[in-house]
Amino acid sequence: MKFIVSSSALLKHLQSVGGVLTGNNPLPILDNFLFEVKGTQLTLSASDLETTLTTSLEVEAKEPCKVAIPARLLLDTLKTLPEQPITFSVDLKKQSIEINSDFGKYRLAGFDGDEFPRFPTIEKGSSIDLPSKVLAEAINKTIFATGNDDMRPVMSGVYCHLGNDNLTFVATDAHRLVRYRRSDVKSKKESVMIIPKKPLNLIKSTLPNEDVKVNIHFNETNAVFSFDNFRLICRLIEGKYPNYEAVIPADNPNKMTIDRVTFLNSIRRVSIFSNKSSHQVRFKIAGSELNVLAEDPDLSNEAAERLSCEYNGDDIEIAFNARFLIDMLSNLDEEMVNLEMSLPNRAGLITPVDEKANGRDILMLVMPVMIG
Repeated sequence: MKFIVSSSALLKHLQSVGGVLTGNNPLPILDNFLFEVKGTQLTLSASDLETTLTTSLEVEAKEPCKVAIPARLLLDTLKTLPEQPITFSVDLKKQSIEINSDFGKYRLAGFDGDEFPRFPTIEKGSSIDLPSKVLAEAINKTIFATGNDDMRPVMSGVYCHLGNDNLTFVATDAHRLVRYRRSDVKSKKESVMIIPKKPLNLIKSTLPNEDVKVNIHFNETNAVFSFDNFRLICRLIEGKYPNYEAVIPADNPNKMTIDRVTFLNSIRRVSIFSNKSSHQVRFKIAGSELNVLAEDPDLSNEAAERLSCEYNGDDIEIAFNARFLIDMLSNLDEEMVNLEMSLPNRAGLITPVDEKANGRDILMLVMPVMIG
C-alpha cells in the first residue's frame, strides 16, 4: 500500500514525538516510529514503555497500514530533503518500505507494527482541563528543582495536587523546594499524582505558543495529556510525597527586598570565585546594604560586591549554594523579589514581590550551607 505526505510536515511531527526515544531501549522495536494509516490520517507514535507520545497529520492514502519504521534512519533522511511530497510504498508481507522523492528512491527494512507495545488505557480515572499556558508555566517554574536520587524516586518527579481551592505543583531535591500554586484553577475532585520529569519536558517542548486546552485524564498508575493533535501517555511515580509544607518555615522576621536581575547577576559574577565543590556564596546584610562574598582559599580566589536593598530585620550573615540561587532567580520573571530568613541555619524563602498576581503564588525555598 502507498501514502503520500509532505516531507517537512512529516519531519516536524516525527521530531516532536522523537523526544521519547532513548539510546538504551528495553525492546528493539522501540527504536522505531509506529506508522498507522486510517482513512486519510497518519498517526505517528514513539515509546520507551514508560512514556508514549502520539501525533497525527493528513496524508493521501487509499488503504489502511500499520508498520514500524527505523527512527534514526528516517529522521536523518528527512532532514536532508527540501519540502516536497514524498511517497511511502509499504510491503506488509516483507515489512519493507520504499520512499520516493524528487531525487530518487530509498529502501529500508521495517517491522511488523503489531509488535509495537500496546498503549495503556485508563478506566474510571479522573479528568481535568487546564489552559496550556498555566501548565507550561507550572512545569517551567518547578521542574528544575526535581531530584536525581534513585533511592528517593518520588522526588525525581513533580508533585501535582488538584484541589477544590487551587492547583499546586511542587518539586524538591531536599536542598531546595519550589511550590507553584494557582487559585484560579480548581478541581471538582481532590486528587494527587507525581509526574516524572521526562514526560513533563516533552509536554513543555510540544505545547503550542497559542493558549489551548489540555485535558489530563489519569488514574493511580498512568496519566494521559491530550491537546491539539498530540496525546502523551505516561506512567506516574508511585509512592508518598514528602510533607513539603512541614519544611517551609512560617516565622521569618528578616526580610530583604531587592531587584531580581541585579541580585542574580551579582551572584553569577561572585560565584565564579567560589569553591568549586560547595559553590558557596555568603550574604552579609545590614541596614540597606547587602554584601555578596565568595572565596576559594585553596586557590586564593575571592570576590566581594556591595548592593543596595530594602531590609527589615537583624543583621545577618548566611550562606547558600550559588547554583541553586541562580536556578531559582532565573526561573522568576518579576522585577523585584523578597528573600526571607530567620537564622543562618534555617531555610531562606524567595518570593516575587507581587507573588499573588494573576491568581498565582510562587514560593522557592533554599537550604543554607554552613559557613566555613
